[in-house]
Amino acid sequence: MGDRFPGGVISKTPPTVSGPAPGTGGAASGVWTLGEVLGYVEAGVWPGEPLPAFELYTWGSGGFGRLGHNSTASLSSPTQVGALSHWAQASGGNAQSACVTLEGTLFTWGYNQNKGTLGLNDLINRSSPVQVGALTNWAQVSAGGSNVACVKTDGTLWTWGYNSNGQLGHNDVIDKSSPVQVGALTNWAQVAAKAHTLCVKTDGTLWAWGIASSGQLGIGDTAKRSSPVQVGALTNWAQVAAGDGFTACVKTDGKLFTWGVYYSGKLGHSDKINKSSPVQVGALTNWAQVAAGATFTACVKTDGTLFTWGQNNVGQLGHNNTIFRSSPVQVGTLTNWAQVAAGNNHTACVKTDGTLFTWGENSALQPALGHNDTVLRSSPVQVGALTNWAQVAAGGGHTLAISEV
Repeated sequence: MGDRFPGGVISKTPPTVSGPAPGTGGAASGVWTLGEVLGYVEAGVWPGEPLPAFELYTWGSGGFGRLGHNSTASLSSPTQVGALSHWAQASGGNAQSACVTLEGTLFTWGYNQNKGTLGLNDLINRSSPVQVGALTNWAQVSAGGSNVACVKTDGTLWTWGYNSNGQLGHNDVIDKSSPVQVGALTNWAQVAAKAHTLCVKTDGTLWAWGIASSGQLGIGDTAKRSSPVQVGALTNWAQVAAGDGFTACVKTDGKLFTWGVYYSGKLGHSDKINKSSPVQVGALTNWAQVAAGATFTACVKTDGTLFTWGQNNVGQLGHNNTIFRSSPVQVGTLTNWAQVAAGNNHTACVKTDGTLFTWGENSALQPALGHNDTVLRSSPVQVGALTNWAQVAAGGGHTLAISEV
């Protein structure tokens, strides 16, 4: 009898195949005696518990190779990316994709011409995932327009790609084709990238930089910044999202704030006024997670309800119509929505039961909904029948989703 660990079984019988000598730190294999097990423990090189298996699937527009299937063909249903099964968190940009693994490695693919968007120190498009450097401490990634930002486990923040508006935060407007650290701080927590970038720190403060033509930095003016500037003085920001010309952020007290361009009502303030500093959306205090699309906003509440507002020309709000909304409107009556993602013109959301639903634009060039057709949907429709979806991301006409195996 025995217990299975990575590479072998702890057994009371003599081993048929021995693992590496204790203390070498090599890869474990075979069947080990209890004496060999004690040797590993004493040497401090005992292998950890097996990593859970998480597969990555993509679909939608395949332009520039953003789907990662070694081609530029568009796909209308979920297709697994390669054979890796340790994906942790995915992000979709305008024409590029990025994903962090459970081991802390970072992979990018898609558009890379002229801007170095993929961080691979060249300007070559990739149609399959390529590792960014050799580091294993990447934690959370955000793919923007033609730029990428990523927080490491040590709390440092790194950016690369297009930088015409200072969105990389390096106090210049020079494009970078490989990761460059933003300052020297080690307390960055969660980042959101677009043509402007925002990041929440571990102390709950919020910082912004990049283009500010519509007040999307929230600093009270429309002057772009090329290095991080604090948004107000509050210390209870929790999660931020960056859309086209606007920003949305949830606080630890459950309040939701938006700012930037009002176009199509995406700020949710029931008016047509740009905001250059954070303004609360309504008076509710149970907002949990927000996503910002090109011209609309989606947010899950702590009670599991889902609300959307803004442009709705292709049904991206999920209200079974194409009526624009300038304030939050609930999507159906369900109370088991868990995590929402907003693309350019489509929405995707995972439920607490592990099912995945999508709606909005679904053209032949951008079949981003994953229903094996090119029919737009103005209300949520389930993607397949799986119940093991863990996280979803939406980009420029494409979708990425991670499923637990």
